[in-house]
Amino acid sequence: MEFFIYLGCLGFGLLFTIMSAVVGHLFGGVDHHVDVGTHGHVDAGYDSTGMPGISIFSPVVICSFVTAFGAFGLVFHQIEKTRSVWLSAPLSAVCGLAVAGGAFFMFNAIFEKTQASSETRIGTLVGKTATVITPIPANGVGEIAYVTGGSRCTAPAREQEGKPVANGQTVKISRVSESQFIVSPI
Repeated sequence: MEFFIYLGCLGFGLLFTIMSAVVGHLFGGVDHHVDVGTHGHVDAGYDSTGMPGISIFSPVVICSFVTAFGAFGLVFHQIEKTRSVWLSAPLSAVCGLAVAGGAFFMFNAIFEKTQASSETRIGTLVGKTATVITPIPANGVGEIAYVTGGSRCTAPAREQEGKPVANGQTVKISRVSESQFIVSPI
């Protein structure tokens, strides 16, 4: 009886993996966004780092557990000393958890390395240098360009004392006030 349970878990896990790959390839996956009226979107899910990743309850992790549980169950069922369901099931569960944990950490590491976000934390920009790309007139607003996270970004900027700053000048970001960067020439 245990043999068929293990075989069923292994078969279901493999079938689910193959079907997910085929359906994902044919239909390209689905990306859901919800408009919130501010030209933004809301992502569903929980991730404490704010970076893309997968949950421990994602189908990939659960399927990894079920498949590994079935495979290890079959192996432990064939070994004379672990043939009893009272030994093979807990051992299979521990091995399944190890494989699922490995899948969870591996996929999160891959997503962390390959996914980039265009969102920049404003607080990290204070003290960085930028280049004026539109001259800042006296007591007026110009535009700066800066590099963060490997991406070039632009933003409106004012000189902190109201002085004019020429195009091409290197400036230091002193602070951010609402949507404008306050800069000082270097």
